[in-house]
Amino acid sequence: MAHPGRDLLKGLILENPVFGLVLGLCPTLAVTTGLSEGFWMGVAVVFVLTLSNGLISALRRFIPDHVRIPAFIVIIATFVTVADLALHAVLPGVYRVLGLFVPLIVVNCIILGRAEAFASKSPLRRSLADGLGMGLGFMGALIAISAVRELLGTGNLAVGGLRLLGEGPAFPPALVMALPPGAFFTIGALLALFRWARGAARGGVRRRRS
Repeated sequence: MAHPGRDLLKGLILENPVFGLVLGLCPTLAVTTGLSEGFWMGVAVVFVLTLSNGLISALRRFIPDHVRIPAFIVIIATFVTVADLALHAVLPGVYRVLGLFVPLIVVNCIILGRAEAFASKSPLRRSLADGLGMGLGFMGALIAISAVRELLGTGNLAVGGLRLLGEGPAFPPALVMALPPGAFFTIGALLALFRWARGAARGGVRRRRS
C-alpha cells in the first residue's frame, strides 16, 4: 500500500522533475541566473503545485471527465494568480526579474501533469504529499542550478544581499554562465551527476540484496 511519505520522497529524488523526469526546463533555463530568483520561483511552484493537487484531489469525484482539463487549469490559474499578486506586493524586485514566468506556471507541464496523472486519481493526503515532494524537488533543482551559475558567472554567491565570499568577485568570473548557454551547460552537468549518483545507489542496493 502506498504511503504519503513515499510520495513525498519520490518527487525529491527518484522522480525529480528536472533531473529525473526532465520536465519544466523553460523556467529552469530562464530564471536560474541568480540564487534569489531560483529560490522564489521554486517557492511559487511549491505553493501552486501543492494546493492545486490537494484541491483537484478533493474535487475529483465532482468534476465531469469531459471537462476535467479545463477545470484543472482554472484551479491552477487561481493559485498562480494568488502567487503572482503576493510576489508583486511583497517582493517587487524579484517579481520584476521573474517577469512572465510566474503567470506561465499555469501551463507548466509539471503541474498539469501531476494533476492529470496523480491528483485526479489519488486521495487527498497522497496528492498533497506528491505535490509538495514534486514542488520541493523542482525548487531544489532550481537552487542547485542557480547557485552554480551565479557562483561561476559572477565569481561570488549572494544570499539576501550578503556576498558569501567577500565583496566583489572572489575569482575571475566566466560570463558565459550568466548567459543562456551557461544554463544548458549547468543542467547537462548536474543531470549527468544526478543520473550517475542514482545509478550507483541502485547498484549498491542490488549488491547488498545479492
